[in-house]
Amino acid sequence: MSASVKAAEEEAKHLEREAAPSAGGQLPWDLWVRQTLAIMRLEIRRNFLGRRALLIYLLALLPILLLAALALIKPPAREWQNINLIGQMYAGFYGGLMLRTLVFFGCAWIFMNLFRGEMVDRSLHYYFLAPVRREVLVVGKYLSGLVAAITLFTGATIITYLLMYVPHFPGQAAQFFFDGPGLNRLLTYAGITALACVGYGAVFLIIGLFFRNPIVPAVLLYGWEWLNFLLPPLLKKASVIHYLDSLAPVHLSQGIFAIVAEPTPAWISVPSLLVVTALVLVFAGWRIRRMEIAYAGD
Repeated sequence: MSASVKAAEEEAKHLEREAAPSAGGQLPWDLWVRQTLAIMRLEIRRNFLGRRALLIYLLALLPILLLAALALIKPPAREWQNINLIGQMYAGFYGGLMLRTLVFFGCAWIFMNLFRGEMVDRSLHYYFLAPVRREVLVVGKYLSGLVAAITLFTGATIITYLLMYVPHFPGQAAQFFFDGPGLNRLLTYAGITALACVGYGAVFLIIGLFFRNPIVPAVLLYGWEWLNFLLPPLLKKASVIHYLDSLAPVHLSQGIFAIVAEPTPAWISVPSLLVVTALVLVFAGWRIRRMEIAYAGD
């Protein structure tokens, strides 16, 4: 028996001991919350310390290492000498590299593996045999993935934003952050990253549940998100990136071929992402109740 299967069996036994109904006759909601928290504790440890976690750390470290290297080299270009131009440079760096690529694929790796990874490891049946509703299992696993994604990628967002300013403008950085727009923009970028993890996490969770080979739909979704600027305004709204871009504190031109659409206000963008996420999780709960273990095909 492999180490991953042994670990899954031990985790399922621990879950059964910790999440089983008490003799006092708990209300269902109390029991479900306790079971969700128990699953989260088990899965968070796996997300941060499991053998698949290495790729996530590499994705989160990549932009930090890149900007740390630029802080040491100190590029001579005039954009790096003017603090007023750094905001536009970071907006391009964040929207192009971090949000559309690193956060996207980081969430894909974390959330698609929540169930698909256990199918590959042939350990999902241990959860299915535990006295836990499958909808609770979906919520517990999703929240555990959310903790990992938000911790790593929001942390990377904060560090990279600071690296754009502090090493290059040590004398002006404090004034920019505390007397200027710096702190507000930093918190806005961190919030956008967290919302990206919420939205992309739900999408990739459902992809992992429905597709035996989730790479193809993930690549198609990546293309849809990248080509969002070419879509008509109505189709733009059928993407996560449109709502995230609408929240950006600094907006850049998307080129001469872009089809311009009005940004969706924050009071619509944020609730819309949360409502869609909730609906996707409900759909995932419906799917997993009808899911049967068939390791032979994986």
